[in-house]
Formats: sequence, structure tokens, C-alpha cells
Amino acid sequence: MKTKAIFFDLDDTLLWDKKSVATAFQKTCDYAATKVAVNTVELEKAVRESASQLYDSYETRPFTQMIGINPFEGLWGIFDDPGEDFQKMKALIADYQKQSWTNGLDKLGVEDAALGEELAKYFPRMRMESPFVYEETFEVLDLLKDNYTLLLMTNGSPSLQNTKLEITPEMAPYFDHILISGGFGKGKPDPSIFEHALELVRVEKDEVLMVGDNLMTDILGASRVGIKSVWINRENKPVSEEVQPTYTIESLHELIGILEKIK
Repeated sequence: MKTKAIFFDLDDTLLWDKKSVATAFQKTCDYAATKVAVNTVELEKAVRESASQLYDSYETRPFTQMIGINPFEGLWGIFDDPGEDFQKMKALIADYQKQSWTNGLDKLGVEDAALGEELAKYFPRMRMESPFVYEETFEVLDLLKDNYTLLLMTNGSPSLQNTKLEITPEMAPYFDHILISGGFGKGKPDPSIFEHALELVRVEKDEVLMVGDNLMTDILGASRVGIKSVWINRENKPVSEEVQPTYTIESLHELIGILEKIK
């Protein structure tokens, strides 16, 4: 059956989120090194470890796992979103950010809570200043926008995911629908968010392709509801026996060839 709609993941499919986070870490750690004698690579590693450990200790962890919010998004998000769970996150997030950086410094022998707090405020500014989009993203979206219904399906908090779209303002206009897990109530790979997406675009499941970089959210979720999937594997990640994409590509450019082949 003819493909009528394409569902796209956002982070590390269209936006190069990993590079944005890495750049923000580099800039913040470089700044820290102007204040105290630390190795910037070791500081980033220490803060990443501290942030992950702390994030897992909160009562909000099951919610963030369900919605799909990772510890490093917690380092720059504010989570001022409707709902009790988001408000719990909002209440603890400033301390989480401060403690992540303070604990990271402490691991390197630097006991300086004031600097930890300063770095916690510096990192979000650097992340906001570092939006990266894959080179082929807009070229491919330009080729698709007039021929397919495009839906953006992204895990995360509405406030944070909308901020990502605001700092890359060219992105949102390409999409007929934008579906954010935190606004819907469940995240990929839960079948319900894919079923809701099908209702929004008003097409049958075999008329849709899901394009994403994450086997365990984008591809697994699509397979659970019978939607064909395209796994974009830019980093040569290992394949999975449990989760099998319909197609695998290394660049978004290859999506055009797949669409031509199945037309």
C-alpha cells in the first residue's frame, strides 16, 4: 500500500542532540578550568556519572523512564509542565543540577559548592547556544513535505522539547503534527502513542513509516502496532535479534530511495 505519512523521531534523528550535549559539556568544563585546576575530560566524565547516579535515586525515575527524559536533559530542563510528576521534577531540578556539578567536582578533589552552582547555571546557557542539526535533515524534509503527511513524535517534556524546536525554528513548520510524550502521557515504545499518532494523521498503519535512531523506542514501538520502520544507524550500532527494523539506513538521504522503491 502507498506510503502516505512519515513519523519522525527528533533527537539524534533530525537534531544532533548528542553533539549539542557534548558541546555544552565541553564549554562548561572549559569554563570550570579557568576557575580551578581540573582536567576537563575527567570533569565531564565525573559529572555525567554523578548526574546519572543522582537521577536514578529520585522517586520521579519511573516517570522519567516512561516519558523518556534522560539525565542530561535534566541538567538543562526546567520541567514547568502540567501534572504532578512534572511538578515534582520542577521542585527538585535546581538542586539536581547543582549537586551533579558539585559532586563531579568533588570526585576530582575540588570541594566548591559555589562553583558547582555556577556551573549548573552555565551549562543550560551553553546547551541553548549549541543547537546542531544533521547536515541532510532539511534537504530531506524539503523533498518530503509536499508529498507526505509528516508527524514529529518525540519523547520528553513538552517544555524542553519545545525549547529544542524554538532554538531550531526552521524545524517545526515542516510537520503537520507534533506529538510529545510528556503531553500525551506515555512515551515510545508504548503502543498507545503510536496509535494516537495514527489517529492524528488519519491513515492506516500500513500507510506509515516510522523513522528513528533508537531500536528500543522508535523501532520497537512501531513494530508493536504493525508500522513499518526505518532505523537510522549513523554510529554503526550493533543489530538486535529482538527488535528488527523493516529497513536500516546510515543517512537520511537513503530514506528517499526507500520511498521510491516502495511507491
